[in-house]
Amino acid sequence: MRGILASSIGVACAAALALPLAVPQGARAAAPASVTDVAGPVPGSTQSLPLSPLASDRAADGAGTQGIARRDVLPFSLVGVVWDDPEAELHGRVQVRTRATGTTAWSDWQDVETHNHEHSADHGTPERTAGRLRGSTAPLWVGDSDGVEIRVEGEPAAPRLAEGSTDGSTDRSTDGSTDRPAGSAAPLPTGLRLELVDPGDDPPPQGPEADGPRATALTPESAASSAVNAELAPIGAPVISELTKQQTEADLVESRGIVQASTARPYIGPRPRIITRKGWGANEKLREKNFVYTKSVRAAFVHHSASGNNYRCAQSPSVLRSIYRYHVKSSGWRDFGYNFAVDKCGNIYEGRAGGVAKPVYGAHTLGFNSNSMGIAVLGTYSSSNPPRAAVNAVARLTAWKLGMYGINPRGKVIMKSGGSNLYKKGKKVRLNVISGHRDGFATECPGGRLYNKLGKARQSSARYQGR
Repeated sequence: MRGILASSIGVACAAALALPLAVPQGARAAAPASVTDVAGPVPGSTQSLPLSPLASDRAADGAGTQGIARRDVLPFSLVGVVWDDPEAELHGRVQVRTRATGTTAWSDWQDVETHNHEHSADHGTPERTAGRLRGSTAPLWVGDSDGVEIRVEGEPAAPRLAEGSTDGSTDRSTDGSTDRPAGSAAPLPTGLRLELVDPGDDPPPQGPEADGPRATALTPESAASSAVNAELAPIGAPVISELTKQQTEADLVESRGIVQASTARPYIGPRPRIITRKGWGANEKLREKNFVYTKSVRAAFVHHSASGNNYRCAQSPSVLRSIYRYHVKSSGWRDFGYNFAVDKCGNIYEGRAGGVAKPVYGAHTLGFNSNSMGIAVLGTYSSSNPPRAAVNAVARLTAWKLGMYGINPRGKVIMKSGGSNLYKKGKKVRLNVISGHRDGFATECPGGRLYNKLGKARQSSARYQGR
């Protein structure tokens, strides 16, 4: 827990508990030296297939409709659609159906959340200006498949009448310029491609946690990703073990070299069990080499991954590896976008590399990635209730992580917008410390059913902190 920005933790102790030093906002920390280099194939793969115009009974001339007819492909488990311009929005409907591997059974049509650019790096940051970003839908987990069909239809345009017009035959803007016929489909972004992601095999079993991780050779990238958590777990560990509240408090005080009064305790929740990137099999060669940090962690934004609920918890590592590959290889991000992920069984996973106890700069909430962390609950919770275990995991995680920065989960925080479709750049916004994605950006995320549970998460998180 050393190595985070020095600041007052704001708890009732005999002396102030200073937070460990962090790299300044936007700075890149050099990766530690390698342990052992291991050559070998990169696990997982991505098939990228261009979409082309389709005929449709709803758009007979094919205008505004693109897709791929039913076809055989190499095995994959996750799908998404990307396009050239990250600032362009896809206004329309994306639907896919897939065939389970080794069968003749095709799924029903499934909707893919259009997502657009609400989950992404902030404007003006190197991650956004590097020229690699693409527009993208949310990823959809479909399970082991070897056949696919897709259609993307532009959203029908609402009629806009010219002044004095009554027939509605032409969509005309108020300045007199003709846009397109009323009711015609919205133009789709250019360069639409279907991304089919194979997560690769699960990492080999590591043995009982009590025995510690097996001695395995690490690539330089894996060693670097693990070393930033070295004060919490051995290098190469698949799991950071949980601590009791008393152990967490003692660890927090000891790590800062502060003599604490016997009656004073920091407001921090017990450290939860966290499955590391090594534990879920992240291929560290996919991401950018170095780590990027912000100044602090003053807020947590909760998301759903919008990847569907058709996964077993044993498949969560595969889901994560797929989303990670989709974020980096397909969408052009520098790493996995969220700082943490939670599955429907309540398991907590390390997300973007840089250290679970550190203020890692994410790409989860456009305009509000600075001084915050993003937590993605794996699944889609627009019309499905999030499992109690997942909501409780959000509470436990925030109680610990926010507690290291002296933040009350039930409180409010003033955040400065980096620019979103809700708040212009530079605007100061008062938000809940634990907010939903939709609080910073006009979006359905984290789904209405999960959003409605955030009040409970705030209360539980504060209770875990001892407030």
